[in-house]
Amino acid sequence: MPKPHPDKTAAVHNLSVFLLMKSAILLPSVFILFIAISIIGMPASGAEFFEGSSLVNPPGTDKPWSVDADHLFYDHDTDQYVAEGNVVIKKKDTKLSADFVRFDHKTMEALAIGNAVMTDGNDILTGDRIKADLESDTGIAYHGTVFLKKNHFFVRGERIQKTGKQTYAANKAGVTSCDGESPAWKITGDDVEVTLEGYATAWHGAFWVKNIPLFYAPFIVLPVKTERQSGLLAPVLGNSERKGFEYDQPYFWAIGQSSDATLYWHHMARRGEKLGLEYRYVPDSRSKGTLMYDFLDDKQIDDGAGDSSSRWGYEDDRYLRPNDDRYWFRMKHDHLLPYDFFARLDVDIVSDQDYLLEFKSGFNGFDDTQKYFQNVFGRGVDDYDDTIRLNRLNISRNWNKASLNAEARWYDNVLYRRQSDPGDPDQTLHRLPFVEYDISKQQLFYSPLYYSLDSEYTRFYRKDGLRGHRVNLYPKVTLPYRFGNYLTLEPSLGIRETYWYVDQFEDNAGEKDRSQLRDLYDTRLDVSTEVYKTFGVNGKRIDKIRHAVIPKIIYQYQPEKEQSQFPKFDDSDRIGDKNLISYSLSNTLTYRSNTGSEKSEDPSYVYREFFRLTLSQSYDINEAKDDEIEEKEPFSNIQGRVEIDPSDAVYLEADTQWSPYENDFMNFNSKARLTDVRGDQLFVEYRYRRDSSEEAQDGKSSVYTRLGLNLFYGLSAYAEYERNLYQHQDIKTGVGFLYRAQCWSVDFRYTDEIKDRTYSVMVNFFGLGGVSQGIGNVKDET
Repeated sequence: MPKPHPDKTAAVHNLSVFLLMKSAILLPSVFILFIAISIIGMPASGAEFFEGSSLVNPPGTDKPWSVDADHLFYDHDTDQYVAEGNVVIKKKDTKLSADFVRFDHKTMEALAIGNAVMTDGNDILTGDRIKADLESDTGIAYHGTVFLKKNHFFVRGERIQKTGKQTYAANKAGVTSCDGESPAWKITGDDVEVTLEGYATAWHGAFWVKNIPLFYAPFIVLPVKTERQSGLLAPVLGNSERKGFEYDQPYFWAIGQSSDATLYWHHMARRGEKLGLEYRYVPDSRSKGTLMYDFLDDKQIDDGAGDSSSRWGYEDDRYLRPNDDRYWFRMKHDHLLPYDFFARLDVDIVSDQDYLLEFKSGFNGFDDTQKYFQNVFGRGVDDYDDTIRLNRLNISRNWNKASLNAEARWYDNVLYRRQSDPGDPDQTLHRLPFVEYDISKQQLFYSPLYYSLDSEYTRFYRKDGLRGHRVNLYPKVTLPYRFGNYLTLEPSLGIRETYWYVDQFEDNAGEKDRSQLRDLYDTRLDVSTEVYKTFGVNGKRIDKIRHAVIPKIIYQYQPEKEQSQFPKFDDSDRIGDKNLISYSLSNTLTYRSNTGSEKSEDPSYVYREFFRLTLSQSYDINEAKDDEIEEKEPFSNIQGRVEIDPSDAVYLEADTQWSPYENDFMNFNSKARLTDVRGDQLFVEYRYRRDSSEEAQDGKSSVYTRLGLNLFYGLSAYAEYERNLYQHQDIKTGVGFLYRAQCWSVDFRYTDEIKDRTYSVMVNFFGLGGVSQGIGNVKDET
């Protein structure tokens, strides 16, 4: 018999030793694992092992649950499942997952251990282990976290109990909207209870920034709603020379599905407490309204004594402000009426001429109010320095080619109400009512003629002075004609009939004709053509550019007629003679771009007019022929306007008037806006104006610029500057920055205006009462 090879003998010996050592190690481990499985309830007898990785609708039940796992065991005696490895138990939008799950089929209770996660819709409950009642949708998470996705809220605690479909409870827990294990801020407390679409409450609550407790409250209530929610909004702290230390605190009140309100408390150390209300409502899909009211019992008045005018008034308006009761009530309402009529209500009543300048910025200030009304209702209020303010009720109806407007206009004369003495005449003119019916240009039956109609009735009312009625009818007939593709002519004839009836004359002396009638006619001829050419550029996006040149000549004639005998309520009661030739030349550039994909067979084109230049002038024939005028100037100023709009990133606009007699510019206005993909924006505006009697160096000019930059990591900054170049006076200077983190932000602003400097800072912790949108297009409060 051959002897074994010595190397092979050694190898067999080594392998035997290795196996003995492994057995010594593995046998205790297998024993321990067997004991562990027995303890947790692994069925030893009557058990069934499923070879597949899932079991849907377990035997003996009609409940639509599915169980998926790497290994799944079922004990017929106890009616329990034991699942190991990537375990998922789910039904509809409820899911329980973990490394290990024991599932009692009779009670529908489950114990999940290791990376345990219970999901209910978009809300997630996690923990080291979770005891869940899948039938009642409740459970307990140990060392757990609840994440409420819609409002991005976290609740963390040692023992968190899911007590219902939308309720949670914890003995000791922390609440925050910050991601991560070390949140930037949190609120901790005992006996915490959370109700979705309701509130979170906690006893012995504390507010923390990182690991620093800032304040304690015996009881805390927080809104936990995914939509509008009542609660305190982020306040603003500031300091100014005229108002002293300021604290402005808004409170948002979610009244119902169709209405909400914001209440304001503005503390000013030197002026007192200003209270404000903003109420918004939407009764139906096409009706909405907003009411705003502020009131201040001012500690300071401007009565002219001592330095009151320089400290608490505005010397440049030459009016004192002796009142301490200060307020501003404004309201807009849009309402759909039967038969497609539409009603609009505007109310604007202010206490004194300085109020809107004093409170031009800030919560519910003039700037915010004007911006809000323009965005939501498409119309604003009179400017902040206008002392005669419009209040009106308008009812309108639009048809295909006609419109009806009935309006009552009442003007609040602030200076007369505050500054007049008893017995002073009130000559504020109101229009109660004003009715207008217009027909747009349309064909007259089947003839080549077109007609239009402007008509109005107005009752002019004032307490003292001239008042009466006026009816105005202005039908117009046109005969447009086109010579091929070369020339367009449009002659027109208009006849104006005006009737007045006077209720009260200005002097009330003697007998006068109360009824007056005026008839006028005017003619007009428009001649225009268009020459254009399309150029192919074959760019990546822009493939064609169209250049068009549009010359136009307009002749207007209105005969002279004596009108001094007629009542005069406004400028339309005096229509002067006209014998005028106007001419203009316009250049436009329009590009065509393909917005579809390069591989698409059907391109999608967008057209954009990115350049327009217009030059115009007129010649007054009557003035040129009038021998009584010594220095005739029949030519008007040459007006020029250019607009460049190549993309959303660049916009340039300028207009000017050049006098052929002064041989100089009479005014010049320009503005530019640059925007990049990050949202950075630069806006610059320059204005220049002078009268013909002024020298060029005496022209009034001003400049305004605004810069906004998104710097980095949530930090943005802005600056604005306005200066009167003629008076060498800074009107407004402002700088600020906004840092926005994942769950908080801070906004700092400095503003230097005429006679006042303001510092303000606002810190906002997201989720603590902030609201981004309310009824309709409610102002952004976060």
